[in-house]
Amino acid sequence: MTTESAQRQDTAAPPSPADVTRIGETLGRMRLLIGRRIIGRTAVARIVPGLEISHLDVLEVIRRIEGEATVGAIAEAMRIDPSRGSRLVADLVARGILRRDASQADGRRSLLVATDLGESLFAEIRAVKRSLLAHVLEGWPEDDINAFSVLFEKFVSGFEGIYVMPDKARDPTEPTGTE
Repeated sequence: MTTESAQRQDTAAPPSPADVTRIGETLGRMRLLIGRRIIGRTAVARIVPGLEISHLDVLEVIRRIEGEATVGAIAEAMRIDPSRGSRLVADLVARGILRRDASQADGRRSLLVATDLGESLFAEIRAVKRSLLAHVLEGWPEDDINAFSVLFEKFVSGFEGIYVMPDKARDPTEPTGTE
């Protein structure tokens, strides 16, 4: 963190109620789009109409898992039942998108790896998603796009810090008992 950004953070005022309201209402609209999985569904329809949106989630999760990608790790990361995770993985293996490899640490455990087809599919879907996002951002000034990308990442990281990180998983609106 630079000295300038640290100073800005130290002098930052709390958000105004109007700004919080506008952000909350905009998040509600975005939630509807995300809930309908507009970007992912568009990409699937263009690239591989037979896949479910959950299949894309498995591919994305495998890329983000630190360590060995197992059915259990995938199910946990997706917050789904292990049997559902197993069915999704089995379907992707049957389609040649994933393959099972033996773990070097424990030969009894199966690791999941994207095949060349899976990597190609993932790259194509990401390209469609980027194209859709570029279309939405078309006409924005470069400085606005840069500022938005940095601030949006910071905003999402704030939620992850509260709700995803196990050691920080608490409701920030609840008193901590230290006041």
